[in-house]
Amino acid sequence: AAACYAAGAKVTLVAGPVSLDTPNGVQRINVSSAMQMLDVSMNQLQQGCDIFIATAAVADYRTKAAAPQKIKKTQDEMVLELVKNPDILATISQEHPEIFMVGFAAETQDVEKYAKGKLESKNLDMIACNDVSRSDIGFASDDNAMTVFFKGNAEPAVLDKAPKTVIAKELVELIGKTINKKFTLVRP
Repeated sequence: AAACYAAGAKVTLVAGPVSLDTPNGVQRINVSSAMQMLDVSMNQLQQGCDIFIATAAVADYRTKAAAPQKIKKTQDEMVLELVKNPDILATISQEHPEIFMVGFAAETQDVEKYAKGKLESKNLDMIACNDVSRSDIGFASDDNAMTVFFKGNAEPAVLDKAPKTVIAKELVELIGKTINKKFTLVRP
């Protein structure tokens, strides 16, 4: 969000339950579930959007029913019934094909294969993927390294290991190059 704002974009950040600060100049809307994230994102898109960047690692499943109160330890085992969460990016991509769609794939194996599969199945314009099985990049590190794949089988871009702030800036630059000045990013 900070890198997009620094590049001149008007940015709305829809954030799940995290303790990260909101970057200066960014409007933030907090949500606490995948359903809320989808609803808020769809409502924001009605106000106009040129680029949708989906970085959230939303859980694939949620409990079918929430317990009305704390569940006490009365049994040695418990069975929870799960239902699929909506695929936020695929839903938005299907309903808004006019918006430039950017997704992310954090994978532990067959990184390229899974990323390319998501690029196609979710009808994305661009997907950035990384190998989170590596201990020197990803979730538990201040650094990252990514490979970016594009719609139309263009040559992938490799972003070598660097601080996440640098990777974010490089990704925003790639988005700008990819859309080939189709959209004008304007600071409010």
